Amino acid sequence: MADEVRVEVETRRHQMFPVLSHADIDRMRRFGTVRHYARGDCMFRAGEPGLGLFVLLDGHVEITQRDGLGHTVPIGRQGPGQFMAEIAQLSGRPSLVDGHADTDVEALLIPPDQLRALIIAEADLGERLVRALILRRVALIESGASGPVLIGPPDTADVRRLQNFLTRNGHPYQVVDSTLEADAAALLEQYGEATLLVACPNGSVLMNPSEDALARCLGMIDSVAHDDLFDVIVVGAGPAGLATAVYAASEGLRVIVLDCRSYGGQAGASARIENYLGFPTGISGGALAGRAYVQAQKFGVEMLIPSEVSSLDCSGAAHGEMSIALADGRRLRGRTVVIASGARYRRPDVPRLREFEGRGIWYWASALEARTCAKQEVALVGGGNSAGQAAVFLSQQAAKVNVLVRGPSLAASMSRYLIDRIEATPNIELHPYTELVSLHGDPLTTGLQGATWRHRRTQEEYDCAAHNLFLFVGAEPETGWLAGCEVATDRNGFVLTGAAASGGFPARPAAPLESSVPGVFAVGDVRSGSVKRVGGAIGEGAAVVAQIHQHLAAAQAATTSRA
Repeated sequence: MADEVRVEVETRRHQMFPVLSHADIDRMRRFGTVRHYARGDCMFRAGEPGLGLFVLLDGHVEITQRDGLGHTVPIGRQGPGQFMAEIAQLSGRPSLVDGHADTDVEALLIPPDQLRALIIAEADLGERLVRALILRRVALIESGASGPVLIGPPDTADVRRLQNFLTRNGHPYQVVDSTLEADAAALLEQYGEATLLVACPNGSVLMNPSEDALARCLGMIDSVAHDDLFDVIVVGAGPAGLATAVYAASEGLRVIVLDCRSYGGQAGASARIENYLGFPTGISGGALAGRAYVQAQKFGVEMLIPSEVSSLDCSGAAHGEMSIALADGRRLRGRTVVIASGARYRRPDVPRLREFEGRGIWYWASALEARTCAKQEVALVGGGNSAGQAAVFLSQQAAKVNVLVRGPSLAASMSRYLIDRIEATPNIELHPYTELVSLHGDPLTTGLQGATWRHRRTQEEYDCAAHNLFLFVGAEPETGWLAGCEVATDRNGFVLTGAAASGGFPARPAAPLESSVPGVFAVGDVRSGSVKRVGGAIGEGAAVVAQIHQHLAAAQAATTSRA
């Protein structure tokens, strides 16, 4: 067994750090330029925008990791035939490591746009490069020796909030427990009212930062104007939005994707998806979304994540141009817009619910929350597939998982394979005809200390000392940003498409995935009538691209005829 593990590690290392042949390098030369560095020169630095992929032609480079506290950890020394980059270099995002010339160095530098062109043009070589880039990012995440340092009590809501944000965005980080580390506690005291400090690799220190402030400190989002006219603006980076981006960009359209949180949407938080075609043993939502995110960048999709959309201006739709306003004041222009903003879980009408959000009330079940629930009794409200996946996942850590549903069973809303698994799991108990009625504890000190639920028929109440409660109740569409644009919705706020959409189409009917505004499409959970499944969302994301092409061709023909 030990020999097998060693072989696997060595195989993975060989894939992470392959040595390119002379023939490989010759094929790469047309995509880059030769650079020279003297011994001691810094070729790239953590926290600063990456220049691209370096292929070493001569000399050696020392690679080190550096965290926000200035701690440096050596990774390795690379020489001729090896290349230096990880997945961030596909889009020019900040480097996660430092690279210094250990000798005089001659290197071929391939910038991000040419790196993407290389991966497409040289398929077999591109496959090796992409595999190495992905594995390197995974190794950086697993090592926990690079990226920002979160300083504070690890069980607080703010620390968990940022941990979840960084994990969902595939960014490495580490946590320093201020309740155990005297230096960390002293540092917190120096900042007065701060309950959490974040030290970024560039040396900046943030007090109790928002996700947006942290993302800007890490260089995850830029402040560039993006004044060009895009073919497709996709709002939402869940499965539907990512599928749209991949298929549209692979067919030559210029695409930009926006999301206010992270890539993956609700599916990104799923512990295991087992009913998606091609994955018989299942795949985590994070892994599926991460692959799609890399795939989109491979085809040149621009990503602004996190980036909040404030409004859509459809006044120019008849002339083939619309604009989207971002919360930071920037505007983006597009020939078409794809609404893929998804839906959020509904808040049950329970007193004090908002007070406990992030302090025992959760709308997802990741590994972070599962570890917190170890050997505890927890409760989960909801009867859909996401609730079922979460219940099974939590049961591996929790002593008992109580599943509360308002109806008589799970059959109406959950896949059969999940129902069977729940019935076969001894520490999951189903409570039919049950609703949550009250919460107990102090959100500022103890957090959630328990909950009370009631049987809707007998009116019998039960008190449970659950410190963690997971809510997967219904869904409300994320469509508030459409208020200034006359996009028709159903009575629940989901976007109408196709025959159900009305207005704005004097010359033709709306395409099946097109809204009531020409050139504005809707896919995935936000669309009225969608099946609310990962496979369905991805299928709609792929199908909408053909309809976008038809719209763009018709708009071009109309422009030509007017000319």
